[in-house]
Amino acid sequence: MMRQRDHHQLQESFTMKAGFFHSEITPAVGTHKVGWLRDIVIDHVLDPLFVRVAVFERGPCQAALIQLDTLSIRWSTTNEIRRRIEAKYGFPGEAIMVAATHNHAGPAIANIGDVLRDEIYLEMMINKTVQTFGKAWQKRVPARLGFGRCFEFRVSHNRRTVLRNGLAVTHAPGFNHPAALCVEGPIDPEVAVLAVRDEQGALLGSIVNFACHPVHHGGSTAASGGYPAALAAALKAKGCPETVFLNGACGNISPGNPYLKLSPTMEEIGATLAEDAWGVIENMEFEDAPVVDVASITVEMPVRKPSAREAAGKSKGVQRFIDPDIYERHMPEVLARLRKKPYQPAEVQVIRLGGACLAAIPAEYFTEFGLWIKQKTWPVNTMVVTHANGMLGYLPTETAFRRGGYETTLCDSSRMGPKTGKILAEHAIKLVECLDDY
Repeated sequence: MMRQRDHHQLQESFTMKAGFFHSEITPAVGTHKVGWLRDIVIDHVLDPLFVRVAVFERGPCQAALIQLDTLSIRWSTTNEIRRRIEAKYGFPGEAIMVAATHNHAGPAIANIGDVLRDEIYLEMMINKTVQTFGKAWQKRVPARLGFGRCFEFRVSHNRRTVLRNGLAVTHAPGFNHPAALCVEGPIDPEVAVLAVRDEQGALLGSIVNFACHPVHHGGSTAASGGYPAALAAALKAKGCPETVFLNGACGNISPGNPYLKLSPTMEEIGATLAEDAWGVIENMEFEDAPVVDVASITVEMPVRKPSAREAAGKSKGVQRFIDPDIYERHMPEVLARLRKKPYQPAEVQVIRLGGACLAAIPAEYFTEFGLWIKQKTWPVNTMVVTHANGMLGYLPTETAFRRGGYETTLCDSSRMGPKTGKILAEHAIKLVECLDDY
């Protein structure tokens, strides 16, 4: 296990410094996009995509948050970003969290389904990320940190419906299914906010954590930053110059609420969350010398050992979305990968900022795990951050695996063993406890 500093006393004589910056990483027209398994080429841009960076320093301890308006981030790309930042600025790579918003209307930054990653775009994105980090690092000033939360129930729902036969379906037909019984699980309604002010009281920026899939415009030919970009724009209009959005445990959480016939646009979701976050910031108490600390661990996680029926898409509860032929075309390479690499490394990282901890999980994590981490680490204010420092694909609960549905159906984005989610949660809980031991 890596821990940046072993003793709180090392920070006692120092004030915290913080800096924010963002840069545009909008893909060019003609770039292939990812998020719908099938190959789609961008032919117009609805709104820009960004990389956003927040850096924190208190004496010898440092931490950085990097947010990308992309579907995911590979572990190899995370480590390349860290390597270049460390080489250029001397900032410890292990103290950097790189998180994707899980935006479905962005560029192809990984091989998924029929889509091949765009290497030219990827190199541009990495370069812009390193440059943006440098700008944020240059802008750091003595600062104060605050934390607060509220709850939002109007913009998200648990998308899995349990049927009377014990199986589950994701999205449609939902409660239009004649055997529909109940919603499988909860949502995480918490809007958690960290905000930073300088010594004169001017707001420097915020970090907002909320769990919901950004799927708007995913199946179209448009590029967009989704509701996270709309949230940042709405908060800027209210007076928060920089917003880093970190998505929560949203693996089974989608926007809107079809049960109540609510279908908010990405702009409406962004505006609602901005209103929530701004209300939190306005009533927030700030501390002068918050703790800054980082801990992480990398573990080898077992992949699935699928049966012949699973590989053929014939097991109970299978739900192949978009185009079943995509699954058939890529199943041989998926099976070959599982045989060649029976274990996959996964990094769990926790960054402590004052009385809050950000726990990074490299996956599309089911919300039940996020809630469990928050419950077990209380009274620490834990913000679960997903699609961070790598991507294992979907991590459903063991109950969800028994019921089936889209997220459990074998493919390249659902390849890990049923116990993976719980194991990573246990590691996250231990790391939070480690950083709360003084």
